Formats: sequence, structure tokens, C-alpha cells
Amino acid sequence: MKLVFMGTPDFSVPVLSALVDAGHKVLCVYCQPPRPAGRGKKDRPSPVQAKAEELGLMVRYPVSLKDNAEQADFAALGADIAVVVAYGLILPQAVLDAPKHGCLNIHASLLPRWRGAAPIHRAIMEGDSETGVCIMQMEAGLDTGPVLLRESVAIRAEETTAQLHDRLSDLGAKAIIQALDVLDDLTPQIQPDEGVTYAKKIDKAEAQIDWSKPAAIVDRLIRGLSPFPGAWCEINGTRVKMLGSRIATGSGNAGQVLGGLKIACGDGAVEITKAQKQGKRPMEADEFLRGFDMPETLGQ
Repeated sequence: MKLVFMGTPDFSVPVLSALVDAGHKVLCVYCQPPRPAGRGKKDRPSPVQAKAEELGLMVRYPVSLKDNAEQADFAALGADIAVVVAYGLILPQAVLDAPKHGCLNIHASLLPRWRGAAPIHRAIMEGDSETGVCIMQMEAGLDTGPVLLRESVAIRAEETTAQLHDRLSDLGAKAIIQALDVLDDLTPQIQPDEGVTYAKKIDKAEAQIDWSKPAAIVDRLIRGLSPFPGAWCEINGTRVKMLGSRIATGSGNAGQVLGGLKIACGDGAVEITKAQKQGKRPMEADEFLRGFDMPETLGQ
């Protein structure tokens, strides 16, 4: 197929690579404009832009697609279809209608659960037992379009958002290739009204750990916010991000250190498996504790 690819972050890169490897003709890649990054705050291209340029593909990064000229340029590509994954801009109706077969979105949840910005984080934070990807025919609403294909996976007991992100990215790449291969044979399934939830964008204010909550909730918060923004607490006056955890045996007063990095919660306990001191790199628990005196109790 002749297609346009629209995506921006790391999550989208395996999809672009898979489309090229499968022999589809990528007419143009759309992504977010370069953003200032690093110590020098120099403009840095997005992961998708970097990959597209490596592959020798044409790249566009408009600030908006609302402009009539941008919409005309998009339509002039003459695409059979557009594949959209974590692009970051709203597509106006004129863009949705331009390709012969419309626009397909790869969404990292089992729609209609977790429409919106942060479906992977929210699935872990809410304790979902499974998630997956949906290939959805895009329409004007937020992730409301009919689903052409879905693939589910179990969420593992100690899985972080980073780990699940990578699994779903690879799954999405395989699913879109499958969908394009049998596109004419797929029957769009209208999303039911029951079970709709919204995965609102992660707010850094959510990231402070409250040890008085049950261990299951604390564990899910830590894993769901790893690696970004990172669930945190104060230890000896320093902010420490907790980046990996598991449910542990033991009990005590909320925040009580039960040995090593095992911490009592309001109900039960969690064991921290990876942590990061402010200004330092992430460390496994054993390395983190080396030469570091843990207090008897952690603050909120």
C-alpha cells in the first residue's frame, strides 16, 4: 500500500520499521516538530523523525494540521491509507477523509477501556489483569472509532510501564501488518457504550507515594509511573524515585522500613527492586543500599 505514517515517540518507531520491512511504500512521515532537549537545550528530532531520516523517508512536522494549505499538502500525497500511532496532534476531518481507506490508529489498550493519553500507565495503576492493542478506524471523537482488530496480553506481576510499553509497541507493529494484509476482509466492530474509561494524562502531583495506602495500590503506583515521572518519597531529606517493586510479606506501621528496601504500607508491604537517588542513575536494590543508611521510617 501507499501510506502516510504519523507518529512521534519511541513507541511508534517499531511500527514504522515494520511497515517498511513489509514492503509498504511510505510516502511521507508526519511527526511532532523537534523540541529543545539536553543541557544545551538544542532542538532534538523526535525518535520517529530520526528513524525516518535514517530510512531516507520524507518527513514533515507541522505545528498544526488545521491550516488549509497543510491539509491540501496531505491530500496531494494520494495515500491509500494513513497509519497513526502516538502522533500527538488532532486530525481534522479533512485529513481523516483524505486517504482512500481513511486513517488507522494503533491504540495501546483494549478499547473502549482506556481511551486517551496514558492507557499503559493507567492499566497498571488500576490493577488490570490484561491489556493489548487495537487497530481502530479513526473518526473525529477521542478513540471512539470502530475496531478492526484487537490483540490482548496479560499484564505481568512485576511489570512496569516501560516494560509493557515495549511489549505493546512490538505487538502493535505486528497487528498493523496483519490488518493491512487482510484489510478488505476485516469487519469494523462498533465500540460498546459499556466499559468506557479515560486514561487522563499523568500529572506529576500523582507521583508522591503515600505509604498509608494498601501495598497493592503502592506497588501499582510505583510500577505504573516507572520510568516517568517516577513515584517518589523522601529518604534522609533527599527525593528518591522508586522504579520497581513487588508485593512482599510483612507488616508494620505505614512507611516503616522492615529491612533492606522492604517497606510497610497501610496494609501489607512492598519490596523496592529498583530506585534512583536525585541526580543519580537508577540502581538495583542491592547497589542502592550499598553505603546508604536507611532510616527506620520513610516520610510521605
